Amino acid sequence: MSKRADLFSELEETQKRGQATESILKMEFTVRDIPVLVPEFDNEPYDFVVELDGVFSRIQAKTAYQRSSGTVQFETLSTRVRSNGYERDGYEGDIDHFAVYNPVLDESYLVNIDEAATGKMEIRYEEPKNNQRQGINWHEDFLLEKRLDRLTTEQS
Repeated sequence: MSKRADLFSELEETQKRGQATESILKMEFTVRDIPVLVPEFDNEPYDFVVELDGVFSRIQAKTAYQRSSGTVQFETLSTRVRSNGYERDGYEGDIDHFAVYNPVLDESYLVNIDEAATGKMEIRYEEPKNNQRQGINWHEDFLLEKRLDRLTTEQS
């Protein structure tokens, strides 16, 4: 585990982990010289916007958590506390990508909204014990670095 991931794991409050995730992901774009735009108010369905080759993409930051051996998972729904319970909504039409920080491996992923599973998405970083190959979201396919290269190529 990296020093950053160790420090992240010491954060006990969910809100602080969310803030750290968002900061880490913004930094991932910034160090690649990709402009990051942040909404003035905190009531937008996206956390920030990036500009890549003149194209703006709305990004929702998410933290991936250990699900089982060799996998992490993140929520693809927005959850808000209401007086009568929880309200959960999808992000379809409101965002373009999920940017996901995986503190288990200290990796960042970029998942297009159209590729994301409904409710929760699982990403595997180790071979499954049953040798299953189909229907698996492999972490190397979603690595931020690789996805940005692909986006740049697609937009050219």
